[in-house]
Amino acid sequence: MPAKTSQAPVYFVSGSDDAAVKKAASELAAKIAPGADAFGLEVIDGGVETVDASISRVSEAMQALVTLPFLGGTKLVWLKSASFLADTVCGRSESVLESLEALCDLIEKGLPEGVTFLMSAPGADKRRSAFKRLSKLAKTTICDKPTLGFGAGEGEIVDWTARELNKHGLKFTVEAVEALAARIGLDSGRLQNEMLKIETAFGSAHEISGEDIRGLVPATRESGVFDLGNAISARDLPLALETLDQLFHQGEKAVGILLASIVPTLRTLLAAKHLMVRHNLRAPARPQDFASSLSKIPSAETEFLPRKKDGTLNSYGLGVAAKNSVHYTLGELQAGIHACAEANMRLVTSGGAEDVILTRLIVGLVGRRT
Repeated sequence: MPAKTSQAPVYFVSGSDDAAVKKAASELAAKIAPGADAFGLEVIDGGVETVDASISRVSEAMQALVTLPFLGGTKLVWLKSASFLADTVCGRSESVLESLEALCDLIEKGLPEGVTFLMSAPGADKRRSAFKRLSKLAKTTICDKPTLGFGAGEGEIVDWTARELNKHGLKFTVEAVEALAARIGLDSGRLQNEMLKIETAFGSAHEISGEDIRGLVPATRESGVFDLGNAISARDLPLALETLDQLFHQGEKAVGILLASIVPTLRTLLAAKHLMVRHNLRAPARPQDFASSLSKIPSAETEFLPRKKDGTLNSYGLGVAAKNSVHYTLGELQAGIHACAEANMRLVTSGGAEDVILTRLIVGLVGRRT
């Protein structure tokens, strides 16, 4: 006798924020099937990399959905972290698309009583038919990274990070916010996890410094590049050498460090210093404040300045450089650019030790003149 079918609860969790998707799906599974044993919860790992494996996981999920719960109880089938809904080779495969349509057809017809289906798919392509159908058939939760608008850059990410931190009532220095933004980006899930660690480590009374963030939050390549540039800007030689050593331990090449961090930092410092000297500008109290000063300068004199991907001036980055340019004279920055060119030549033509070449460069750039 065929099992009775009904519009059983179906849940779909997706979005561009992978960490938030995983967290929301886990919490939902715990709510739907609290304390479920092997008979009450069937988890199918959808994090696969091949077309065949993708089709196999969908087939397993469909088989689990039509299998009655043990002894007439209830069952949650969780197709977890399905990677084949994303815009990838697997996600574009006709065979995978057909299998997902078959899954949607099965859900649409109705599942056996007592069966609940949960599907989580980080980074799913919202243009796909399967995504649209699942969104209509299921109670859908979307966990997207925040949208900061067209042309958003470093400044907007730092501002967003500061707003999120303020919600927790913790005290952060400007340097700490910038360091955390460089490590986290717009990953709200990871930001929440790091916030819990920071709160546990320091409490609410302690003002979190950049050093605290660097010691507690793991660095990525991008944040290491940021830390080195920040140390050069602040003319902090111990931090610059420590960060340089860390980048080498992470396997970074000297030429990459030079061109991705040191040269752009000096170039921006020199551009900001040149404008400040030429137009008698004062260093801004906050990086955001430098935008008003730039707006008063003739456009012909700002054509060479660093820009964001959308072509607009990177006023925040220039503001950071303007604020820190007080640590250098214009002549020191000009000499620093020439020193970078010489270091680059030695790296590509000589057999000298890369770490020695860059260490000497950093000491020459950042070390205080006596």
